[in-house]
Amino acid sequence: MPLITSDTQGVFVIAVTPFEENGTIDHASIDRMIDFYYDKGADGLTILGMMGEAPKLTQNEAIDVTRRALRRSEGKPVIVGVSAPGLAAIRELTEAVMDMGAAGVMVAPPSSLKTDNQIVAYYRNVVETIGTDVPMVLQDFPLSTGVQMTAETLRAIFEAHPSIVMLKHEDWPGLQKITDLREGEAKGCRRVSILCGNGGMFLTEELRRGADGAMTGFGYPEMMVDFCRLNAEGKLEAAQDLFDAYLPLMRYEQQPGLGLAVRKYVLARRGAIASATQRRPAVSLNATSVQDVERLIARQQRKLEELN
Repeated sequence: MPLITSDTQGVFVIAVTPFEENGTIDHASIDRMIDFYYDKGADGLTILGMMGEAPKLTQNEAIDVTRRALRRSEGKPVIVGVSAPGLAAIRELTEAVMDMGAAGVMVAPPSSLKTDNQIVAYYRNVVETIGTDVPMVLQDFPLSTGVQMTAETLRAIFEAHPSIVMLKHEDWPGLQKITDLREGEAKGCRRVSILCGNGGMFLTEELRRGADGAMTGFGYPEMMVDFCRLNAEGKLEAAQDLFDAYLPLMRYEQQPGLGLAVRKYVLARRGAIASATQRRPAVSLNATSVQDVERLIARQQRKLEELN
């Protein structure tokens, strides 16, 4: 399986973790979901991320999910989230998934980091722990982690550790950070791949500022694939029209605390997974929220038909 590099681009879908209604892992749905994502045009996948409910899995379950996903992906790149409170757990999971053929690992900073020096030291410790031969994604998601990383801090980390080849950018607001990083590269700083999250909400502006693609799990991954393709072809107005058709549902999916329930509902509705079940503790959609989602999907379909 190919490893990620500083030139990796495209759409890497953040995969959910399917569960049976009793909370056990739904292995059959993992296969179906992997097929669904690639059928919609994904260039790669990221599993065991925050929206993959990774903290709710045991280490053995995480390895099991990875093995299943890698086998089904048949050589396509799969990044595995290995974030954990301690370095020993990160090392153990990293060794396991890289031995199985993962394309790289993703690490988010723990919430205990408060200063730039602490952040820099943490990623130095991570690289020393997992080895410089493992391609790594640095996840910058302060809305979830509470850790604020400036462009200057990120640059210092990237310059010191060539094995950190990608930034998962989902600071909000954070568009200027992309601009600052790309301007630094133009002046001689090391280049890293930048794939963006936040449900795709700011993908239009992110690509225009130099991002290489998306890494998020919106329930209609074909939107991100087609949007990135149209942008690459220079068809910016067509790309924006497509984006606008999906935006209301994207916005609804971005609600803190409720977003994963929306995403899993949509994926189950589309047949990608058998059940929208989340592992407890979790927030579920009530009847009114389901009506909201159904209305947005119907409106989205009408807008897409008008475009076509």
